[in-house]
Parts: sequence; C-alpha cells; structure tokens
Amino acid sequence: MIRSELLQALHDENPDLRTEEIEQVVDIFFDEIAQRLAEGGRVELRGFGAFSTREREARQGRNPRTGDSVNVPAKRVPYFKAGKEIRRKLND
Repeated sequence: MIRSELLQALHDENPDLRTEEIEQVVDIFFDEIAQRLAEGGRVELRGFGAFSTREREARQGRNPRTGDSVNVPAKRVPYFKAGKEIRRKLND
C-alpha cells in the first residue's frame, strides 16, 4: 500500500472528513513517529508493533561499480518489530 492508497482507504471509511483533513492527520501521525525516533525514543502501537532505532557500527564497504573500498560511518537506523496480532494474522 502506498500513501495515496492509505489516504483513499481512510476517505472511504470517513466520508464526512475532507481530503485535506485526512492528509493532515496522516502527516501528523508519521511526523510524530519520525520525531520520536529522531529523539532516540520508541513508538509502540499496541496490537500493531513497535518502532525503535538500532545502532550500526562503522564498517568498510565496497563501491559496487568500481570495487573500491569505502568507509561507511556509524549510524542509527529505524527498526520495526511486529506485534503479536500482526504476526498471528500473517501466519494463520
């Protein structure tokens, strides 16, 4: 599902809301998750899953085009752990 499909599904379920209102709600939702992760926090949506960040250490990478070694700096990356209900739906 892409963002436009999500907006359409929300509009179909809530025809009394204007398209701009639905877009604003979706934007706020994702912005809040991203902001919390950027602060080093965790976002837990019961029944769905939890978003957090993980540390990746610096490493030696390789440029696939030239084969040259490249230093890849340490960084934080987003991580999602699915909740029990989602895992159950996927495996039933």
